[in-house]
Amino acid sequence: MSGFGENPFYGNGGYLSQNSPFGSGGSPGGGQRKYASHTMRPVTLKQLTEATQAHSDAEWMIRDVEVGQVTTVAHVISVQPQTTNNIYFLNDGTANMEARQWVNANDDEGNNTEEIKEGTYVRVLGTLKVFGNKRYITATHIKPDRSVDELLFHILEAATVALILERGSPRRPSEGASGLTSGANGNAGAHSAYTAQSTTTAASTTQFSHLPPLQRQIVTFILSQPRSEEGVHVAAIARHIAANNGGAQKEANSISEALDGLMDQGHVYTTIDESHFSVSE
Repeated sequence: MSGFGENPFYGNGGYLSQNSPFGSGGSPGGGQRKYASHTMRPVTLKQLTEATQAHSDAEWMIRDVEVGQVTTVAHVISVQPQTTNNIYFLNDGTANMEARQWVNANDDEGNNTEEIKEGTYVRVLGTLKVFGNKRYITATHIKPDRSVDELLFHILEAATVALILERGSPRRPSEGASGLTSGANGNAGAHSAYTAQSTTTAASTTQFSHLPPLQRQIVTFILSQPRSEEGVHVAAIARHIAANNGGAQKEANSISEALDGLMDQGHVYTTIDESHFSVSE
């Protein structure tokens, strides 16, 4: 996404290039398979304070999207060394939160905890936990950052990921001009990167009129989005289905089975990863 792509916490692309929320197989089927533990999402501390959990053993959710491993960048307010772990009090400009890292005498991951002091910036990788109604990050990695620019970049990346999960992938710059159309009154009406293109949808969905309602909703929504190589994220599909059902959440297995059926029939296919879909035309 920028020069920070060499960050060791992101591997080959971080959250946006990971597996589908419906499993790690060749299709979105098998809703019982968990994906969150194999993905890493950039988040702000405020997002973590607002994350929800159906019950104590349930996965954490941020705006109805399951999260497992997270990464954040923050300013170290204070450091509290203990015998078995170190506690870092963090602030990223959106909220405060503790990060706790267990002390490992045989650590070979290169965690330079001695470099982490009050007033410095750090990148933290770990998982969200709660104990006694207090939330904190159990950190598997903590690395010092050399510049505040990393914090600014991270906040922008967290916002980008949240918007893509909520609204779908934006239009590519090369497609910008095609988003302008003229109305009957001569005024130009611009389709935003997230605006449904109803004219294209109406012309393209007649061939799918024989499909079951849920499959037809999925195809119609994908076709209504700006065309891109990335396709449409499954979380955006789920949100659209919920909105069409008066806000009622559709079972993940139902959407999974509908996508399986569409893929078996050759109507949709996965694009950049197993969580992005496009329609075969």
